[in-house]
Amino acid sequence: MQKLLIVDAEQSANHSLSSLLERNDFEVISVQSVQEANEKLSRNSFDLIISDLRLPGQPGSDLLQMTTTPVLLMSTFVCTGSAIDNTNLPPIEYLSKPVKEDALLESIQLKLKLNSTAPKTITPSETDCQAASGMVGKSVGMCELFRRIGKVAMTDSAVLIQGECGTGKELVAKAVHEGSVRSSGKLVSVNCAAIPENLIESELFGHEKGAFNGANEDRTGLVEEANNGTLFLDEISELPLEAQARLLRVLHEHEIRKVGSVHSQQVDIRLVAATHQNLQQIVNDGKFREDLFYRINVMTLNIPPLRNRGADILELANTKLKQCCDRLELEVKHFSVDCLQAITTYSWPGNVRELENVIEQAVVLTEGKEISLAVLGLDVELVSSENFLANKSSQNAVNSEGHLTGKPVSARELSLKDYFQGFVLEHQGHLNETELAKKLGISRKCLWERRQRFDIPRKKKSA
Repeated sequence: MQKLLIVDAEQSANHSLSSLLERNDFEVISVQSVQEANEKLSRNSFDLIISDLRLPGQPGSDLLQMTTTPVLLMSTFVCTGSAIDNTNLPPIEYLSKPVKEDALLESIQLKLKLNSTAPKTITPSETDCQAASGMVGKSVGMCELFRRIGKVAMTDSAVLIQGECGTGKELVAKAVHEGSVRSSGKLVSVNCAAIPENLIESELFGHEKGAFNGANEDRTGLVEEANNGTLFLDEISELPLEAQARLLRVLHEHEIRKVGSVHSQQVDIRLVAATHQNLQQIVNDGKFREDLFYRINVMTLNIPPLRNRGADILELANTKLKQCCDRLELEVKHFSVDCLQAITTYSWPGNVRELENVIEQAVVLTEGKEISLAVLGLDVELVSSENFLANKSSQNAVNSEGHLTGKPVSARELSLKDYFQGFVLEHQGHLNETELAKKLGISRKCLWERRQRFDIPRKKKSA
């Protein structure tokens, strides 16, 4: 007798579905959430899982990444028999609820038959994305960054890291160093913007005693300190032109000369540079040497801003929250639903650094275990908590042209832009702006502003 696992939050649906399948000679176990299903899967083997897409907590589609058992999903948001084509998931058939008995039984038999004849393969999942040391993320942009870090680290070429302020450029530099053959050497970090222009050459290359007023003793420079290791120059665009010329000689001749000295000495370093500015434009403006630019721009790593990292934001926020509580030796706290919504809605112009600061402030000010939106201090417009939780697990994706694809996505793949675009494009044909704003739980002004931000034109009514 074939064994099926039913996952549906509604007890009545669970009961009627179990009765139907038992009458058709299936052994059935039913649960009401993904977490309960995962517990059953850890102790039992099943031939097929039948799950509702919309469940409390995690959506039913998350089961695809937890087990190799075939999954048949049901949803009120798709047409009967529609299939999705997602590069991250195997082809899955969705049945529309309420499910017709004949259609369900036919789909189950077909699924079981296909599974018995198909070759066993390992399906790609989020675990394929191996995070770099000290970094968190499973979004497409971060997985690509981790992949490139792994490849770049194995070389000894110069690396240029580009990303907005606060995205974690130093963490990327550390990951490159730790993954290289130089990991046993030092990683010396220098913020070029934090050192006065008249001291930068002395700091980088060292000086001889008496080289200038105040040089009372010999000093070893940071480049020499990084010998046989990695030198990380953050905000390299702030390096003065004179220091750029000296750095170019280090990269070309592998030697340094201290300020005030007539002797050179050999050094062996790997340079990792970073900037939040458009370095090519600075070169065009004559403020950065073109020959140095081509020396450092051998391997490029681009860090996506936090606002473009989708569900990484919540994972990162929870990680930072636990780290902050541990560091301050406080009881572990958690975010309220409104906080979670605000965190995923806010644009985070200061990126991860801003997120860390906001969380630390909230942890210090919160007396209980739950962090409230008032303490978090983010100025965003929210929809109702009930709508937020429902929409996070059941909205449609939007393709690059801004059209609905009809492909349900999990909360991990959903961003504010996806949700907003999907809702507006689907409903603007039969709802006016006032009705759209009301459905979204925002003002007309906010609706207009988000249309502008996400470049979603209003649909012109036909004459």
